[in-house]
Amino acid sequence: MTTTTQRDRSKQLWALAARQHGVVTRQQLLAAGVSSEGIRHRLRTGRLHPCARGVYAVGRPQLSSEGRWVAALLGCGPRAVLSHHTAAVLWRLREPAAGEPVHVSVPPGGVRPRRGVRLHRDRRLEEDVDIRAGIRVFEPARVLLQRAACVGRTRLEREINVADALGLIGPEQLRRAAERFAGQTGAPALRAVLDRHTFTLTDSELEQRFLPLTRRAGLITPLMRRRVNGFRVDFFWPTLRMVVETDGLRYHRTAAQQARDLVRDQTHKAAGLEPLRFTHWQVAHEPAWVIRMLRFVGAQQADRVAS
Repeated sequence: MTTTTQRDRSKQLWALAARQHGVVTRQQLLAAGVSSEGIRHRLRTGRLHPCARGVYAVGRPQLSSEGRWVAALLGCGPRAVLSHHTAAVLWRLREPAAGEPVHVSVPPGGVRPRRGVRLHRDRRLEEDVDIRAGIRVFEPARVLLQRAACVGRTRLEREINVADALGLIGPEQLRRAAERFAGQTGAPALRAVLDRHTFTLTDSELEQRFLPLTRRAGLITPLMRRRVNGFRVDFFWPTLRMVVETDGLRYHRTAAQQARDLVRDQTHKAAGLEPLRFTHWQVAHEPAWVIRMLRFVGAQQADRVAS
């Protein structure tokens, strides 16, 4: 009976370790019926290996990334949540960096600093928590908010695009989350990137903003919303053989939409036209760049037509 009980206990512990990516806690071992002496015996014989205070690797000391993350969480208490840079790795928003600590959010006070763990004190631990691969982790929206507070715009933009491509969260969902996060660190930076790439103008607003830029670039007034080579184009200069398209909702541009745009541009090129694209944001907020490009490409086209 004793042998059967020990065998069953061993199976239970292996199953628990498998669910937790190879690690267990002292409390879990005691709750499973393993005595303190039993724990010491397993440590002496190499069946357990300490990897954090009160946390052990089962069977071998080497842990996967997930095992290391779980060990950090278990060592920081039941309310600990994987967050910030490490959560971004788990959600595949970024690549891991060698030697980087495990980022864990914990309640204010009560958890002491631990080697290899970067603690973040958070009063809102119970919000936006998900379970991914058996690991408590903040949801992508909350992770992107945390990343917005500590990375530059280019990297944040890339990770938002990755989250969208992976189907984790779309721009409209993220925008609603950003509104809910108003007042928190990172929210202004997150909204700024979202605004830049989901900003759109109505046709009339676009014309009102774009046409003065064409005049400042020294170009004549273009034809608008005409069909050219079988496609409806936003702005067309027949004498310069130049087409300008304006794109909005950049994050919603699927691979199929991008492929169609490529076909449009290739068709115009094959017909001897020069296609040019701007975002609605550029028209509204980066007019100097738009003018510069219109002036440069317009001059090139004028030379080509004249020759």
